[in-house]
Amino acid sequence: MIELLVLAGIAVFLILKLKSVLGTREGFEKPPLPVPAQTSPAEKAREKFEVIEGGADLDITDHVDADSDAAKALAEMKRVDPDFNVTEFLGGARGAYEMILMAFELGELDEVEPFLSGDVLEAFESVIEQREKEGLLVQANFVGVREMTLLDAEFDKDTKEGELKVRFVGELTSVVRDAAGDVVEGDPNAIKRQKDIWTFARIMGSDDPNWQLVATGE
Repeated sequence: MIELLVLAGIAVFLILKLKSVLGTREGFEKPPLPVPAQTSPAEKAREKFEVIEGGADLDITDHVDADSDAAKALAEMKRVDPDFNVTEFLGGARGAYEMILMAFELGELDEVEPFLSGDVLEAFESVIEQREKEGLLVQANFVGVREMTLLDAEFDKDTKEGELKVRFVGELTSVVRDAAGDVVEGDPNAIKRQKDIWTFARIMGSDDPNWQLVATGE
C-alpha cells in the first residue's frame, strides 16, 4: 500500500512538471497558417499582364483612349518588354527633344548621333551643311516644352519594333546671322514657339534601352 502511494505521488509530480513546461491547451486552437510561397519573376510578370487584361492600365489610358489602336499597341509593347513604361518614356522624350533640337539648331550633332536614325541624321546634316555654305550662323536658347502629347503608337509583332509619335510645342529664342554678323532671321529677344511631331522607335525587349528618332514633321 505504501509503495502504491509513493508511485501515485511520483505520477502526480511528473504531470504537474509537464504542465509547467508545455502549458495547458484549452478549447479550440486554429491550425498553423501556411507560409506564403515566394513569387518568381516569371509569375510577377504574368500577374502584371493579368492586371492589364483585367482592367484599364492607367499608364496607358492616361495618354491615349482605352479602346484605341494606340492603346492596344502599347499593351503589346508591355507584354514583350515588361520594363517599358509610357509615362517614363514621355519624360525621356521631353529631355531628348531639347537635346536633339538644340544640337540641330547649333549644328553640333556628335553627341546626339546615337539617338538619330540614319535618315534623320542625313537630313539634319544636309540642312547644317547648307547653312554653312551660305555663311549663316544660328544662335539659339531653349526655354522649355510648353506642350507634349502622345499622338499614336504602333507595334510590329514580327520585328517587335515599337513606334511612338509625339507632338511637341517648344519655346526658344533663335536668331540667324550672316557672315557679317547681321541678323537675317529671328529676334534674340523674342520667344518663339516651335511645333514638331517626332516619331521614336525601338526594338522592344532588346538590350539597348535607347529610343531613336526615326521621323520628324509638323
